[in-house]
Amino acid sequence: MQAGIVGLPNVGKSTIFNALTAAGAESANYPFCTIEPNVGVVTVPDPRLQRIQKVIATQRVIPAVVEVVDIAGLVRGASKGEGLGNQFLGHIRSVDAILHVVRCFDDPDVVHVDGGVDPLRDIETIDIELGLADLDSLSRQVDRLGKKARGGDKESQAKVEVLQKALTLIEQGKPARAGQWDVHQEKILREAGLITAKPVLYVCNVPESDAATGNAWTARVAERAKAEGAGMVVLSGKIESEVAELPPEDRADFLSALGLTEPGLNALAREAYRLLGMQTYFTAGEKEIRAWTFPKGAKAPQCAGIIHSDFERGFIRAEVYTIPDLEAAGGEAGLKAAGKLRVEGKEYVVQDGDVLHFRFNV
Repeated sequence: MQAGIVGLPNVGKSTIFNALTAAGAESANYPFCTIEPNVGVVTVPDPRLQRIQKVIATQRVIPAVVEVVDIAGLVRGASKGEGLGNQFLGHIRSVDAILHVVRCFDDPDVVHVDGGVDPLRDIETIDIELGLADLDSLSRQVDRLGKKARGGDKESQAKVEVLQKALTLIEQGKPARAGQWDVHQEKILREAGLITAKPVLYVCNVPESDAATGNAWTARVAERAKAEGAGMVVLSGKIESEVAELPPEDRADFLSALGLTEPGLNALAREAYRLLGMQTYFTAGEKEIRAWTFPKGAKAPQCAGIIHSDFERGFIRAEVYTIPDLEAAGGEAGLKAAGKLRVEGKEYVVQDGDVLHFRFNV
């Protein structure tokens, strides 16, 4: 699963990406400094790993990760091929969620492509371009499928109905994600490659002085996000870059002096993980404690297959316990003695935070 960082040129996308992935220094201050998408793997901070480690001594701890793609900046007319429009739209269609970086800082040394800071205008610019791109794509798909639908093909008829509903929404100036869709309809939208159907998290890039409190610009973005059911985080790309370069032991004091309890990127990573609809189960043993990512609603065999396909193919059972029960029991021996180590079969729906041992035979 991938989240794509998008936004206008010079809003701080690559600065934030580099801090997220420790990928290097800030990119040059001019549009299109990111031409091909860079892909980075971002760890998801999760205090539950440390809670397990306090009870089960282990050699290493491996957190969950989110794959983040840094995509070239978009300008007006991208849907018609302006700037790097075609590359941008192609890359963004391939990601599963959108991290929309919005400029909420003023800096005369950093050129704004539209002449001044206005985050809502910037959001509208990108939304319009994405909507126009989807309109073009939808019109072509509806025309193509319509021929089969008129011929009596039931699958094509179902697809046309969903795509036509999405087309109507976008013509009204709304993203496809604003519609009410069931699981089957969502699958059709994904297969159609609709950009405006993807979930969005607004990332407000603010000056250092506003990292802890936000500012008038972020307040406007918050209203917009709430109205459309999107998420939002506030951070300072400059601070995050500085934190990434500090030794880990110095970071807490640096952040505290700025009125922050943790890097803004921690919240961004967690929200990106949530945005992708992911949950976490854990495995724990003497060699390692590891967080595994799974889609909400997955059953035990499917989750076992995330570790290795043999685990799913030869699944027998899952031994399950919770972290609070582990802490209360003081270890797995105590869990067994207290009857807190459950045995679950193939129909068990894994819960976020479960600790699992899989038993299999191939």
